Amino acid sequence: MSTTNSVVATYDTHDQAEQAVKELQEAGVDMKTLSIAGKDTHTDEHVVGYYNAGDRMKRWGKIGAFWGGFWGLLFGSAMFAIPGLGPILVAGPLVAWIVAGLEGAVVVGGVSAVGAGLMSIGIPKDSVVQYDVALKTDKFVLLVHGAPDAVAKAEDIIAGTEHSSYEVHGERVFAH
Repeated sequence: MSTTNSVVATYDTHDQAEQAVKELQEAGVDMKTLSIAGKDTHTDEHVVGYYNAGDRMKRWGKIGAFWGGFWGLLFGSAMFAIPGLGPILVAGPLVAWIVAGLEGAVVVGGVSAVGAGLMSIGIPKDSVVQYDVALKTDKFVLLVHGAPDAVAKAEDIIAGTEHSSYEVHGERVFAH
């Protein structure tokens, strides 16, 4: 039996990432355990805005409907301007992990603020660097972090989605 606590997948398009989130939601995965991050790639082509309406962040622009759905669905949302990555949109608990990493000056050489947030939950630096590269190349990073059984369920669902890659992080213990 596995005791992992995170599964991270990368997706080439926002449509693929959105479909994965829908499948996780339909399977009953707790949306409070899910985070998504992606580069805001179209800010130079269209007017883009962000504003807060009550407890929800709103966005308009080329793929505003895509991000707008996540702002309402996932727990927490933010836009970060990260050196080396540019504008990154983040929804889910990863927002708080990034902020904690920045406040604690956890950012280490070769790792972005997103990477520092991921490292703070135990994801190894070599994997974090891969996720930073994925974000730099306009991919979307989807993370489910939680209890081992919940992460195993999410892994089964993610494995069946149209992902670029996925990896499970944490200690694995196999029962005989």
